[in-house]
Amino acid sequence: MSRRHKDSRAPAAPQAGAMTMDAFSNPLFRLGAGSQAPIEATQYPLTRMTDNYALLNSLYRDNWVVQNVVDTIPGDMLREWFTLTGDIDPARVDRLERMMRATKLRERLKNGLCWGRLYGGAAGLILIRGQEDLSQPLDLSAVMPGAYQGLYILDRWSGISPNMELVSDPSDTDFGLPAWYDITDARGRTVTRVHHSRVIRFIGRELPFLEKAAEMYWGESELEAIYDEIRKHDNVSHNMANLTFRANIDTMTVQNLDQLLSVGGAAQQKRFWDTIQAQSAIRSNFGIQLINRDDTIQNTQYTFTGLKEVYDSMCLDVCGASHIPATKLFGRSPAGMNATGESDLQNYNDHVDGLRESVLRPILERLLPVLLMSAWGDVPDDVDISFPPLSTPSAVELSRIAREKTETVISAFQAGLIDKGTAVRELKKLSDETGLFDGITDEEIRAGAGVSYQEVTALKDPLAGIPEDPGPFEVSVADAWTFDYPGQPR
Repeated sequence: MSRRHKDSRAPAAPQAGAMTMDAFSNPLFRLGAGSQAPIEATQYPLTRMTDNYALLNSLYRDNWVVQNVVDTIPGDMLREWFTLTGDIDPARVDRLERMMRATKLRERLKNGLCWGRLYGGAAGLILIRGQEDLSQPLDLSAVMPGAYQGLYILDRWSGISPNMELVSDPSDTDFGLPAWYDITDARGRTVTRVHHSRVIRFIGRELPFLEKAAEMYWGESELEAIYDEIRKHDNVSHNMANLTFRANIDTMTVQNLDQLLSVGGAAQQKRFWDTIQAQSAIRSNFGIQLINRDDTIQNTQYTFTGLKEVYDSMCLDVCGASHIPATKLFGRSPAGMNATGESDLQNYNDHVDGLRESVLRPILERLLPVLLMSAWGDVPDDVDISFPPLSTPSAVELSRIAREKTETVISAFQAGLIDKGTAVRELKKLSDETGLFDGITDEEIRAGAGVSYQEVTALKDPLAGIPEDPGPFEVSVADAWTFDYPGQPR
């Protein structure tokens, strides 16, 4: 019977409760996990700066970079507004736009987006005439023409707080969010309770579930993620400003100065300081410097090389944290040879487009039925929202786009792939992008349905349908007076 001996070289089994780690470590050179390297002392404490209301207010009021971080993206999200798609009467569109201007919808939405980014949470109350009981769910069928009165914006610190009861209906767009919101006065007393269907939520950055619950189901302030970069930028900027005072220093050698300051009497020291001040006044006014025969004065000038690179690096860190290029955040032109900033703006526009779809579209889709009921009295089934492109092409680019797309439609028509009605319809679609062909009517589109390119060219040919060689013919005396030449009546 063989016995299996225990190998003394085999590693011992980990004890219960022991933590095992897989990481690089070189204690001799103080590198890696567990070593005494400075980088291993780095910690990331949970600060939750979003709750610091006073700090957020101070940053927004005093720091222009913070103001740009908070205001730039909401402004660009709403800059091109939105357009309605579908078979809609232009008169109805004009009526809707007048109502949105009268209620300052775009301005209210920008305020809500800005305060949501600054404080991590804000809300807009949908005000409807005839539905003053805000605790009841919003009844869309009861919205009468002209009943929409606008949005009332409140940030999370201005008297609105979510209730802990959550929406439990999975079909509700607010599933998992607070079902009620309490409006309080300056003393903290609840004035009214608002149903979640009447509230437009504006939050900053999304948080995981537990952190969202810790923030009362609001979000995170945009400034919390970039606060360290803002501090580094401001410190570098102030240090650069202070260094300019040291760029030109005069050093004067005075005999027995140490004895004068250490053992000299107060009257003697005062006479010395008065002398220095008098010399400074004379030099400032007349450029004259008076010194003793044995004293010397020396001028030292400093040149600060590399500061621009350091400051640019701080600016780029702020830009990366805020998703805003330097051309918009700091108002600086692109640096470097052949630098145009187009790639940075394209990346920024892509980011804003994503926010328009993920943040702005849900807000407008909740508001749009109320707006249409108030402006039109009904909500068409085929109405939808589309966002125009953020970048506006130049006149040369617009001409090139119009030419290329028009030639593409004409080529498809000439190849027989589409009929005249489809080609005319495609040209009309280009009107929003190029400003051309907007005068094409629906009657012209219907008249061209089923008409091919060959039929169009045949109608334009004056000899279409006439043989090339009609051959000899005879005309009687009775019919001769009706013709000038064969085949053509007088």
